[in-house]
Amino acid sequence: MFVGRQHELDKLETLYAQGGFQMVVLYGRRRVGKTALTMRFSQGKPTLAFTAKVQNDALNLADFSRQVYKHFGLPLGTGAFPSWEDALAFVARQAGDQHLVFVFDEFPYAAQHNASLVSTFQIACDRFFSSTNVFLILTGSNQGFMEEKVLGTADSGERLGQKDPLFGRRTAQIHLAPFGYRNAALMLPDVGSEDLVRYYATFGGTPYYLSMVDPRDNYATNVERLFFRKEGLLYEEPIMLLRQELREPAVYSSILDAIAAGANKPQEIANRIGEKRTSLAKYLRTLVSMHLVEKRVPLGEDLSRSRRGIYRICEPAFAFWYRFVQPEIASVEMDAGELVARELLQSDDIPTYVGHWFEDICLQWVVWQAKHGALPLRPVRFGSWWGTDPSAWEQTDIDVVASSDRRSELLVGECKWRRKFDEARAAQNLVHRAG
Repeated sequence: MFVGRQHELDKLETLYAQGGFQMVVLYGRRRVGKTALTMRFSQGKPTLAFTAKVQNDALNLADFSRQVYKHFGLPLGTGAFPSWEDALAFVARQAGDQHLVFVFDEFPYAAQHNASLVSTFQIACDRFFSSTNVFLILTGSNQGFMEEKVLGTADSGERLGQKDPLFGRRTAQIHLAPFGYRNAALMLPDVGSEDLVRYYATFGGTPYYLSMVDPRDNYATNVERLFFRKEGLLYEEPIMLLRQELREPAVYSSILDAIAAGANKPQEIANRIGEKRTSLAKYLRTLVSMHLVEKRVPLGEDLSRSRRGIYRICEPAFAFWYRFVQPEIASVEMDAGELVARELLQSDDIPTYVGHWFEDICLQWVVWQAKHGALPLRPVRFGSWWGTDPSAWEQTDIDVVASSDRRSELLVGECKWRRKFDEARAAQNLVHRAG
C-alpha cells in the first residue's frame, strides 16, 4: 500500500519536468519507504534501477553491469565493466537524450566497499551526465554516510564514513522521515480510532512497521507477535539499526535505555549509564541527527541556552521497544514473551505511555490546522511549556502551545487520554495556568 508522500512526489516531478541532468539525494532510516517512493515516481518513465547489497565491490559492480545490460537490451553474459567509471560512462552514452530515471538504491552499501566510488560519481556527474537528461537519484539508509559523504552536512565523527562529500552536484535533497499520525492512520484503514492512536504510539510512522500489522488481529495480538517473540520482525529492529549505522552501538543503546527509563537531562543520563557528562554530548548530538532523540525546551526559550531542556526518544517504535521490550529480553529468549506481553498490555503502564504520544498527536493536529488556516490565529511556533506557576509557586505544564509573532495571541491545550474527562474543570485550570 502506498500512501502519503505527495510533497516529495511533487518535488521530484517538478525537477523531472525541468529536463537536463538532475541529481537528487534521497535518504532516511531503513524501512521508511525510500524504495517505494522511487518506484512510485518512476512509474511510466524509462527507469534504470539498481540496489546495492552488503557485499564486496566486485560483486556489486557485476550486479550493476547485469542490470545495465538488461535495461539496454544487451546480452547478460557480456561480463562486468572493468570499473565503475566505465559503467557510468556507458550508461550516459546509452541514455543519450532520453529522459532516463537512474536510481542507485542504497548507495552507501556500494561506496563503503570502494573508497573511490564517491569521487567516481563526481567525475561521472561532471564528465558524462552533465550534458544528458538523466535524472539520477542516490538513496541511502545510512544517514550518517549520506550526510557526510554525499551532502557534507554532518559534524559527528561517531557516524560511519568520513567527510568527503559530493559537493555541488546535487540539485535537490530529500530527507524522508516517518509518517506523522495522519498518514500513518491511512495505512490502517480498517482499524478503529482508539486503536489507531495505540498503534501510532507503538509502531510510529515507519511504513514497513505499520505494514506488519494484521488488521484481523487486535492490538495486543499484533504487539505480542511482532515485539515479544524471538522471530518477531520488530524484536531486534532498534539494535539492528544502531549496529548498521554506529561505531559504538552499545553506548547509544544504553543512552536510549536511560531516556526511556525516565532520565531526560544530560547529568541524569550520564549517571545512569556510568559516563562522564562531558563525553555524553557527542552521543546525544548523533542521536538527535538520526532523528531518534530530540531536545525539547519550553516554548519561547532558546534551544541552545535554556537550562530546562530535556531529551526524549522521538521515534515511537524505539520508545516502546526501550521502555517495554528491552527490559524483558531474557523472558522473550526463554519463550515467555507471550506471558510478559499479556501482563504488560493489561497494566496501567500502556495507557500512560500512549497518553504521552497522544499529546504529540494533538500537537500535530494543531500544526496541520494552522497550515490550512483553520485556527482563529496564525501561529508560527508550536510546542509545549513547563515551569513554575508564578501565582501558585508550583511546577506546572501545558501540553500544547501555539504562538503568533505578529499579535500577542496564544493557543493553549490540555490533552487527556482517558475515558472520563471533566472538560469544564480542565478548561478552567488551563486558563489559570496560562495566566
